[in-house]
Amino acid sequence: MGRYVARRLIQFIPVILGTLFLLHILTTVTIQVVGDPVRALFGENAPPAEIIQQLQVQYGLDDPCLQQTGNPCFGLFVDRLGQYMQGDFGTNYRGRSVSELFLERVGITLRMQFIALAFEIVVGIFIGVLAGLRKDKFIDNLVRITTSVLIAVPVFVAGSLAVLFIGLKIGLPLRESEWAPEWLGQMFQVGYNPEYPWLSLFLPGIVLGSFSLAAIARLTRTSLIENLRSDYVRTARAKGLTTRRVVAIHTLRNSLIPVVTYIGIDLGLLLGGSLVTEGIFNVPGIGLLTFQAIQSNDTPVILGVVTVLTIVFLISSLLVDLLYAALDPRIRYE
Repeated sequence: MGRYVARRLIQFIPVILGTLFLLHILTTVTIQVVGDPVRALFGENAPPAEIIQQLQVQYGLDDPCLQQTGNPCFGLFVDRLGQYMQGDFGTNYRGRSVSELFLERVGITLRMQFIALAFEIVVGIFIGVLAGLRKDKFIDNLVRITTSVLIAVPVFVAGSLAVLFIGLKIGLPLRESEWAPEWLGQMFQVGYNPEYPWLSLFLPGIVLGSFSLAAIARLTRTSLIENLRSDYVRTARAKGLTTRRVVAIHTLRNSLIPVVTYIGIDLGLLLGGSLVTEGIFNVPGIGLLTFQAIQSNDTPVILGVVTVLTIVFLISSLLVDLLYAALDPRIRYE
């Protein structure tokens, strides 16, 4: 196990370097084609050339290669790598440290993702098991229809509908009523409330996890139905084991292997989905920070956030691989 983990960690290096270089090329070509982002900050009210030159030096945009269209700027990439290895992700175009901005907002995004993951895992596996055990019955048909609708609806559509019908039609009357407790109204809050850091993220977390819930439910259902036909299940039943023990101890563990794989991938999908969800619900997390950075062409923020999220995605994929051995004793890594 130790050697396998070490090999995987070594494999992280080319993936991270490749991601950073791709981002570097994209941002470099954008600057070469579109123009200097420092000058774009001031628009028509440009300051003296000395101030612009000073800002270019501060943000690492004074390299002559940025004036040559098509130049990959390898030296600038090496300098940026050295800066990242020291834990310094630079400053944004408003003078704020990217690391500080990330630390300020990462807690909000992690709380929202925790709500989304808990919702999709618990509810998704539960209804997937119910549908798998009652194949072609009413509950199975209901789960298949509901999950198909959830998968077909994009996140921004689901978020907009949730804001309109749940946040405003239900949440607003609850918050204005005298009989409803305050915490109940905050669960259907449209927007983030620092006084209720968990409850105010309930609705956006549910919306964020709804698509993945549908996928987990269908994966669980399909895998469970397939494993219920296996020889080891028939053998367990022939030994006189109860249905609950056969399903919970023998069948469900093997059925969860593809589900765990999807959950590991879903961590990256949730990070991408949070960009849209946080924008709809005005949640000041990493997604909204990235969205604002893209709008303002704030390159240091984009590079820093994507780098950290790439590392998180790689670590989650490693943890998923290690969980395989816990779910299936036949899987070994040595």
